[in-house]
Order: sequence, then C-alpha cells, then structure tokens
Amino acid sequence: MENQVITILASSWSELTFNQQWVDALESGKVLFLPNLGFKLQDSEQHLLNPLLLSPKSKNISLDAQGLLKGASTDNVTLQTIQSMIARYALHSQQLIKQLLPQYVPNIRFAPTSYRPAQVEARVQSWRADDKRLHVDAFPSRPNRGERILRVFANINPNGIAREWRVGEPFEKVAEQFLPVCKPYVRWQAVLLQKLKVTKSFRSEYDHLMLQLHDAMKLDLNYQETAQQQQVLFPTGSVWVCYSDQTSHAAMSGQFMLEQTMHLTVDKLYCPELSPLAILSKMMRRPLDGNRPHF
Repeated sequence: MENQVITILASSWSELTFNQQWVDALESGKVLFLPNLGFKLQDSEQHLLNPLLLSPKSKNISLDAQGLLKGASTDNVTLQTIQSMIARYALHSQQLIKQLLPQYVPNIRFAPTSYRPAQVEARVQSWRADDKRLHVDAFPSRPNRGERILRVFANINPNGIAREWRVGEPFEKVAEQFLPVCKPYVRWQAVLLQKLKVTKSFRSEYDHLMLQLHDAMKLDLNYQETAQQQQVLFPTGSVWVCYSDQTSHAAMSGQFMLEQTMHLTVDKLYCPELSPLAILSKMMRRPLDGNRPHF
C-alpha cells in the first residue's frame, strides 16, 4: 500500500506555504504530518495535563465558537485557564489552515475545539463508538450531506508518549469492499428520524451510505486485522491534519491531545472530484443528494 502519511518538515510559519502536492494528498484522504510545528503549553497551563479535569460522563472537554466550555469539572479559575488554552489552540489551527490552504479560509465553518486528556486505551466503549477500530467518520445524529470533516490534531503529552494510530487503505478501496453490503436507503425512514428528532436534520442517501461504511468497517473484525494499513506514531510536539470522513483511521493509544474540527462544503475544495461524495456518486452511477460536487 502506498504511504498514507505525508511528512512536512517546516519548522516555522514562513516555511509553510501553499503546495499543490500537499493539497492533493490531503483531499485524497492522506494525513499531513507536521512534526516541528506543535502547540506549546504556557507555564500556567501545565497543571491542565490532568485527566481528573474531565467530567465523569464526558469523552472530552470542548469549547464552542460562543465561548461555552463543556465537559470539564473543576474550580472556576482552572476553567478559565482551560478555556484560554483551548482558544489559543483554535487560533493555532486556524493559522495552520491559512498557511496551508488559503482557499479554505473564507469558507470554513468551525465546530467546537476539544481537549482530550483521557487515555485512549483505557476507554471502554461499544463496538460502534470504539475508535480503536478502523473507520471513516460519520455521525448518526448529525447528517452533513457531503460537507467535509477536516481535523487538526496536536499531541501535547508531557511524558513524551506518542499518539498511536493505524491508518488504513484509501477510501475508494473501503467503498469497493463495503458498498455492496450496505442496506438500501429508504427516504421515509430518514423523514421519520428527523421528525422524531433522532437526527438534527434530514439524513441524505450520502449520510446513510457513510454510516453504513462506518459500521461495516467496525463490525468486520477480519477486515480490522487483514486490511492494508500502517502504524503511525505522532510524537509529543507534533501536529497532523486529515479529512476524517475520508481517511481510514483508528486511534490506538495516547493521552493528552487537542483537536480542532472544521467543516467545508465540497464545492469549496481545491479538487471536488476527490471527495467521498464524488467517489460514492461515481460508484452508484448517479449523483447522490448532498452538496453536489462540480465535476
């Protein structure tokens, strides 16, 4: 399998400029790995490297665009420090995208920024929620109708422990294997799910297929073991970027990570024809409903 991780050795913002090869790699589902442009904590933030700050029922601590902090359980002073740290990381991520992908900047929609202090390998989850299994991101309650899921990750582990991922085969290969076993889309069911508020908006056929791929990948334990894949270690002080709706990935171990999610409609990509929406439309031999790509 061709290497799915592209290493960018820039060590300053001035070295990080638009590069078409990097853009093509990212938009085709590869991971951009920046080992020298990590996010550094301030001295006043070092005490935040504590998993006990996480509320018992929360998977992560998040900060939305309105400044609302969720998922943390501590005193007010510490809450303010957490909020400040996560807000700084949001700006760090925005600067990274501005340098790498300037065309995206006026079109990005920002999701909450998260801090993940929990140890990945200690989490006990259902098979559907188990991110230690190879998958592409798709969310049952949040249809996106083709909108992309771009994520910027940073390992801030204070003990030099890497974040371990498995990165799987290209999206086309995933779809070729699992699309034939996907259940047919039933529009009236999508209407009912929206009316019952199971979904926050109407689930399109694209959303249905992405959920089917996500679940089929995670359920197939033989695929998890035998699919083409590579182990990737993201060390402390590194940043990596990928489209998590297209990159087949599994988070195997690690602790203390920051993450910024951004959304972008397909028509605002540099190469819309590389998107999952375009790939699935081609494989289904008809345009899927969603943000229809211009290809």
